[in-house]
Amino acid sequence: MVAVYLITLVGNALIIAVVRVDKQLHTPMYFFLSKLSFLDICYSSNSVPFLLFNGLRDYPTISYTGCYAQMTIALFLGMTECLLLAIMVYDRFIAISNPLHYTIIMNNQVCIELAVVTWASAFLLAVIPIIAIPANFCGHNVINHFTCEVQALLKLICSDTPVRHNLGLVIGIFTLPLPFTFILISYTRIVVAVLRICSAEARLKAFSTCVSHLTVVTIFYGTAIYMYLKPQSRENQDQSKVISAFYGVVTPMLNPLIYTLRNKDVKDVIRKIIKKKES
Repeated sequence: MVAVYLITLVGNALIIAVVRVDKQLHTPMYFFLSKLSFLDICYSSNSVPFLLFNGLRDYPTISYTGCYAQMTIALFLGMTECLLLAIMVYDRFIAISNPLHYTIIMNNQVCIELAVVTWASAFLLAVIPIIAIPANFCGHNVINHFTCEVQALLKLICSDTPVRHNLGLVIGIFTLPLPFTFILISYTRIVVAVLRICSAEARLKAFSTCVSHLTVVTIFYGTAIYMYLKPQSRENQDQSKVISAFYGVVTPMLNPLIYTLRNKDVKDVIRKIIKKKES
């Protein structure tokens, strides 16, 4: 667990530093990639130190306030990643379908505005339900999970109301199925645009810019949809804990590895930095 966390911190911090240092990577695609890396550091740091600390205790405990805070932060960061991945595929769609006007459409101001809207929207979606409909806990207070996962915590709430259920349903649609549908539609249009390119080499290059993002989307949305959209039962509770640990701990580690191993520009910049230090 310690090794995974260290790889997550170092890998994502390396991407942020490389994008910031090299002017060649001052493009919308790498702007959003650096934001994804920062998001992964925050997401992993919200749960892994807590897991490591509790691993040293026989009877791990956490206050209601601390548990609720951890759940809210995890929801906020998870929703942000859902929206950010949708923004990243939109950037790839514009780059491939309209390359001549790409720098005009996705200028620096637009990128900053999209990033701000993404973080602000996720924050409101995560915080509004908690402020609007406070939860009341009663009776059993043992969380059958590694962390304060929202599904595990909701089982302890005895103030379930139709309003809470409907609000949660609306927020769930805005953060999982809706962005995922947008991503699927965007990739369909990307495939159509790529197939119209005459040169086979140009088609391969266009597809290669999407492979890393598509891999991250598959891992993140695959585990998240399995966790939150499948029917809940006692039999799959332990399995859900493992899946939750995977997308909360392992996925943030995989993202920088996927982007560095599949991305020629990032690898070239890292080689340049290493050669400069050696010289």
